[in-house]
Amino acid sequence: MLEFAYPLALLILPLPLLVYWLAPPHRERVSALRVPFFDEIVSVTGAEARSGAVVMRRRALQIVSASLIWVLLVVALAKPELVGEPIVREEASRDIMLAIDLSGSMDYRDFPSDDGRPVQRLAAVKRVVDAFVAARERDRVGLIVFGDKAYLQLPFTRDIETARSLVGLMDVGMAGPRTAIGDAIGLAIKSFESSELDDRLLILLSDGSDTASKMTPVNAAEIARLNGVEIHTIGVGDPNARGEDRVDFDALADIASRSGGRFFDAADEAGLADVYRRIDELAVSDIKTSAWRPRESMVHWPAGAALVIGLLAYALFGISRTRRERAA
Repeated sequence: MLEFAYPLALLILPLPLLVYWLAPPHRERVSALRVPFFDEIVSVTGAEARSGAVVMRRRALQIVSASLIWVLLVVALAKPELVGEPIVREEASRDIMLAIDLSGSMDYRDFPSDDGRPVQRLAAVKRVVDAFVAARERDRVGLIVFGDKAYLQLPFTRDIETARSLVGLMDVGMAGPRTAIGDAIGLAIKSFESSELDDRLLILLSDGSDTASKMTPVNAAEIARLNGVEIHTIGVGDPNARGEDRVDFDALADIASRSGGRFFDAADEAGLADVYRRIDELAVSDIKTSAWRPRESMVHWPAGAALVIGLLAYALFGISRTRRERAA
């Protein structure tokens, strides 16, 4: 569909007619004497002969070409554009940060798989996290890994394939053997500062035994609530395990409740996958849709046509004048 960016420019189309009607050319009758030996008189007097001011009659070709050029230039001034079909883009209004525990306790094999055999905690988490990230087509996803310290592995992005690749590269102990849950929450809060979206969701997967944080998880959860960050915690592993391998569900539940989120017990891989489905139900993504039409400028067509007509008319007038001079 053809549209004009500046349609009001078309109002000046009748301007030449208004000028012609309101300011016609000056015409005057004067007395004249025809002298057959005019050249000799001029040479005797030493005067210079000049052409008188006369209004030349316009030919039809001149009027038509001038009119066409004027119309085409005004159309070009109005900036015609070829408007395409509307393109609709949907954007999520939710940022999701995944904080994954890579401490030494995540190497413990007490996580029941689908076939009932115990598998490594992190191995089970990675499989389910990968499936969760793959389904985030309309969300922005970020990744934080933590052990002795918390590290931002991936800022918020819609590049889902990169996020999945980084999840696959995670390994136990790559961030240190201990667990810094409070620092991971603090780093997530800092990452959300650059977010312009309303819904801010942190999903924390850990065994819940904080052993290395500079900031306590409870204080970090309170700060997260003040900054509008909702934390959902997921306890991974066996709460009956011994020592540092024991899952501290109470600590994770306290973190979630203080930030306005919920705590989930991931008893096995199937349960962990169900946890993500429940989180999706709790924090439904608000979709922002934006539509626009691609526009292609067509100014060069009328402007080019005006130039071609002007050159052709100038050439025809030049040829016609040359023939008249030769004939004279």
